[in-house]
Amino acid sequence: MSKRLSDNLFERRIGFHLYGLAAAALGLVGIIWGDFALVWQPVPAAVPGRTILAYVVGAALLSAGAAMQWRRTAVLGAEALTILYALGVLLLHVPQVVAHPMIFGTWSGLAEQLALVAGGLVAYAAAARMDAVQAARVSKVGRVTLGVCLLAFGAAHFIYIKETAAFVPHWLPPGGVFWAYATGVAHFAAGIAILSGTFASAAAKWLTAMFVAFGVLVHAPSLSIDPRSHMNWTANAMNLALIGAAWVIAESMAARSST
Repeated sequence: MSKRLSDNLFERRIGFHLYGLAAAALGLVGIIWGDFALVWQPVPAAVPGRTILAYVVGAALLSAGAAMQWRRTAVLGAEALTILYALGVLLLHVPQVVAHPMIFGTWSGLAEQLALVAGGLVAYAAAARMDAVQAARVSKVGRVTLGVCLLAFGAAHFIYIKETAAFVPHWLPPGGVFWAYATGVAHFAAGIAILSGTFASAAAKWLTAMFVAFGVLVHAPSLSIDPRSHMNWTANAMNLALIGAAWVIAESMAARSST
């Protein structure tokens, strides 16, 4: 994997395909509703041509996500998605943090978008034609970025414990508050493991599984409750994107440990 993924290895990289499919899903949501991904893309209502811009961004996400499905275009897809998500961080979330630095929700919102950038960096490093040393450096930046984001996710669970607990299904014992704290601790543990390199590969795999559980237990059921909700579809697509990013990084770590 020093310069590029072989075709056979690429086909087995589920994370690559899922990361792209999630971007395509975000794009489709934007196109169908003619709007941005709500709190995940906080574009001010006063921006000129906002609706047209939403369609353009949606089409770009859809195209880049589709490009991730084929080996020959995966590099372009990963590069485009990294740039698109990075622009979202710089143009939309950073200004929110600057304007409201004492509101932790602005930081956690930035971290969610930044986690997608991390996945794109690692995907690009694995697929691009670059030497092994350079690829390792880019991939490390992506892993470290994800690790920092996970610390922010964990902190958000503790700071907004009541809001987090409200998302937990009522039938799941021993209760929402328990799982809010437990998943907060899990985010912290995964972030520390990935940043330190201790049990990092296992942590990335368990992180992916946790995001999948969020999708099954929290986000997917919301669609049956209100299938016409823009927010519900966006939340599902965003969670899928986080699953894809975590999976890409887990695959990268597994490949690195096997060489």
